Amino acid sequence: MSYPSDAPTYIPKDQFIKYLDSYIECFDIRPKYNTAIESCTYDQSRKCWLSLARNVATSSVARYTSRFLVVASGENSAANIPMIPGLHDFAGEVIHSSRYKSGTTYSGKNVLVVGCGNSGMEIAYDLASHGANTSIVVRSPVLGNVTKLNGNIVEFEGGKKRPFDAIVFATGYKSTASTWLKNGESMLNNDGLPKKGFPDHWKGANGLYCAGLARRGLAGIAIDAKNIANDILSSYRA
Repeated sequence: MSYPSDAPTYIPKDQFIKYLDSYIECFDIRPKYNTAIESCTYDQSRKCWLSLARNVATSSVARYTSRFLVVASGENSAANIPMIPGLHDFAGEVIHSSRYKSGTTYSGKNVLVVGCGNSGMEIAYDLASHGANTSIVVRSPVLGNVTKLNGNIVEFEGGKKRPFDAIVFATGYKSTASTWLKNGESMLNNDGLPKKGFPDHWKGANGLYCAGLARRGLAGIAIDAKNIANDILSSYRA
């Protein structure tokens, strides 16, 4: 279903949500909200996928059986915080950028921002604007990567050490598909991303597919969706 002809090039959030609602209504889709997938396993004897999903509000478990399984959980399902020696014993506050709200509570504190993408740069600016003593880790000779933590001391490549009251990890997100998808090795690697490159990434074995995992944005998702739909249709016609 195409966007309205008068839609802007960059779709605002509210308009995108309205489009999704219209899409659901048009194709009579019935999403299962407040539901988290726990496992998807291929049953070789029955030639089908067995999926378990838990309602996060009631903890009730639903079981689904399907001939096909499409992994469309996205590349950015969970916050990615790198495993740094001493991180769990850091004396200050440690958060991911997804939990960052405002720099108001960090005034006068020494705060380290790890990551210099859009989120990292915006957070660093906000922290500095609210009076935090802000440092940012980039892959450069200035500070270099973090190598380990000891108490509230952060050690960088080259041996530099500095004390910090808080660390904000603006280090992106990661796929969680590999944690719940069993028998998915024909298509995904241990990081939950396709083994094959675009455009041959979307199909695995035993009716397994993936959409939106090729780092190609909405256009890539559309290509995946059409390929998957056509492939499933052809299997019914065979």
